Amino acid sequence: MPVEIVVDAMGSDKAPESEILGAILASRTLDVNVTLVGPEEKIRPALEAALHKRHSGPAGNPIKIVNATEWITMEDKAAQAVRTKRDSSMRVGLKLVHSGAARGFFTAGNTGAAMVTAKMVLREVPGVDRPALATIFPTTTGTPTLLLDVGANVDSDPDNLVQFAVMGSLYSRNVLKVKEPRVGLLSIGEEDSKGDSLTRDTLPLLRALPGINFIGNVEGRDLWTGGVDVVVCDGFVGNIALKTSEGLAKLVNVSLKESLKSSILSQMGALLSYGAFANFKRRLDYTEYGGAPLLGVRGVCIVGHGSSNEKAIMNGIRVAAEFASADVNAGIEAALARI
Repeated sequence: MPVEIVVDAMGSDKAPESEILGAILASRTLDVNVTLVGPEEKIRPALEAALHKRHSGPAGNPIKIVNATEWITMEDKAAQAVRTKRDSSMRVGLKLVHSGAARGFFTAGNTGAAMVTAKMVLREVPGVDRPALATIFPTTTGTPTLLLDVGANVDSDPDNLVQFAVMGSLYSRNVLKVKEPRVGLLSIGEEDSKGDSLTRDTLPLLRALPGINFIGNVEGRDLWTGGVDVVVCDGFVGNIALKTSEGLAKLVNVSLKESLKSSILSQMGALLSYGAFANFKRRLDYTEYGGAPLLGVRGVCIVGHGSSNEKAIMNGIRVAAEFASADVNAGIEAALARI
């Protein structure tokens, strides 16, 4: 039976075009029913035009529209916008999840507003003090590394990081299909004595945590090597690691393109190695990963990049459906209750 997923149609930089095209793609390739939330007078004609333009493809599941008269922009201050824009596409969409009318929500909009609204509408899973935003890093082994928190909380305490470890381990096992996720604590060295007071205080708690395959401290380079499956840190450090990695990936991509165009011989080599370069680009392409799950709220909320194109939107819908089907939140609540 198709999974009901709600999409904030006014979130991305190119809204609602990217969301509409992504919803069409998802309806034709995934077992989902998509509901677009936003101003109906703007979305409906754009949806009908897009469907008419792409009439040659398979029909797909029908796409519904739920009206919302307001939306939150990237320039809006999160807390203020959530308070004043009470009929925003984010709030209306998350209310559909809260009521049970949908099983998951995706937005490529204002990250701060999405987190505040999700906590307000969905509330935290019992036992969770602070939800965490998680993201996937590609690795040299092909098995992804999950990093959390990457920005939901600027300041965290040891108990928060323990909860992040539980949530990340369950998500890795149930959604990413890693059998025994290895959990590491992000620090400046592998030795127990390394790190700031937060990491040193958290380390013994994680070592004593039942049901978690904790391997100790890990360093920033381990995010990419495949030697760890889940890495926990506070949101300040995690967001810096994420943004630095995004910038590095862009640098590598641009530099590689420039090098391949530098001479006739390089261009010929590029043509001969097209498949390998395409695979390389795909492994570093954020659109393949869809979005970051907000772990610890009572419902499924996936936050995508503001520059998400239709492929990224489709994959964000896919991630939301996989998260909903895995019933991760029940596992988080049970695990934290045991602790």
